[in-house]
Amino acid sequence: MAPRRCPCGTGLTYAECCGRLHEGTASAATAEQLMRSRYSAFVVGHPAYLLGTWHPRTRPASLDLDPAVRWTGLEVLSTTGGSMLAVEGTVEFRASYRGGAQHEDSRFVREDGRWYYLDGVSRS
Repeated sequence: MAPRRCPCGTGLTYAECCGRLHEGTASAATAEQLMRSRYSAFVVGHPAYLLGTWHPRTRPASLDLDPAVRWTGLEVLSTTGGSMLAVEGTVEFRASYRGGAQHEDSRFVREDGRWYYLDGVSRS
């Protein structure tokens, strides 16, 4: 059986892509990589990773994922900043699920060498 492809859409296997971040053996080098890994965490049902990569200033106390939502794909539409040397960045993306899509501009900040999701604004 072939290794499963990562849900984030890079074409790599889950183990060599977002799986490493979810396991804690690697950390996101860019804001886009963190956003992709967060999408994958929604797909595989990993709320602890989502909370751990959410900035403490805006992080909710808990996060319940809806098991009925079936994520079907991710499109990164644009990025601003968020490089390996930046301290902030934005990623515009569209995450599709059965019956719809979430289109968002997400803001990310890097503190102490780690990227965090700060917040997002939904777009129509």
